[in-house]
Amino acid sequence: MKLWKRSLIFALCAAVALCAAGRAFAETAHMRRIRLSTNLINKMAAQSDADALGQVIKSGKGVAIFPAVTKAGLGIGGQTGEGVVFLRRPNGGWSGPAFMGISGASIGFQIGVQSVGLVLVITNEEGLHAFTGGNSFKLGADVAIAAGPVGRDASAATDGRAKASIYSYSMSKGLFAGVSVEGSVINQNRDANKAYWGRDISAGNALKRPATDKRVAQLIQALNNLVKKAH
Repeated sequence: MKLWKRSLIFALCAAVALCAAGRAFAETAHMRRIRLSTNLINKMAAQSDADALGQVIKSGKGVAIFPAVTKAGLGIGGQTGEGVVFLRRPNGGWSGPAFMGISGASIGFQIGVQSVGLVLVITNEEGLHAFTGGNSFKLGADVAIAAGPVGRDASAATDGRAKASIYSYSMSKGLFAGVSVEGSVINQNRDANKAYWGRDISAGNALKRPATDKRVAQLIQALNNLVKKAH
């Protein structure tokens, strides 16, 4: 076989291998995000004040889970993270997932904390539209966000008088901690959505599908266990 033919065959084989590796990485990335999100929800459910978070989720429209939002810089810096979104159906079930990312400026991290687990609870129709109506939106500008209520405040926040469309809860080093995400941008991760669903799909359409796939079964169970802790 001539040298140029051998080189061509080698190049084609290498290209096929790289494409396969790229697909495997994409699949690994979104499944890893699901696994880490499951771990975060289980850790939050184990906290003494988990009933408050469970109450807010139970009465809400959905959740966005970012298992590792990482800070860049100290004090005032930036933040970035990848997450997964589910909507709560009227019958108490779930739909999704849709994969999204968060990025932007932050001044709310505690000094020395480089990464936190973040849960955003969608409380009303405005928050719901933000996650399903477009490619991206800005927290605090396009939709109102506030630190999630805890303790007895949680009951007051779920009686229909909630002013924030999204409540934020965070966890770092095994403890709930305050974190400011106002000003951050939430954007669709179309590559991850395509890797999970097997075709190009918008977040809005992904979030219309029942979350019954076995790949998210453990995460859905973790969310249900957290909701059961509500008062």
